[in-house]
Amino acid sequence: MEWKGFLTVFATVFIAELGDKTQLATMLFAADKVVNKWSVFFAASSALVLAAALGVLIGAGISQYIDERILHKLVGSGFIVMGIFIVLR
Repeated sequence: MEWKGFLTVFATVFIAELGDKTQLATMLFAADKVVNKWSVFFAASSALVLAAALGVLIGAGISQYIDERILHKLVGSGFIVMGIFIVLR
């Protein structure tokens, strides 16, 4: 395993997930007194693993047709556009 890549992805995704709607939804489910907290943990973890798996598969598939540099620029531009939209809204 490449530890530098692992830690970069881990830190980036961890920071991105803090305080987002996924974490807030998980906290709301866990706040329900009748819901088993382990069920919430395993369901949320499974959902995040599946979402990450889809991201890896789709990213690997797209990278076969689009050059990596162009893909980085497209994704970066998308984030900038979303940021501008959020600020202006």
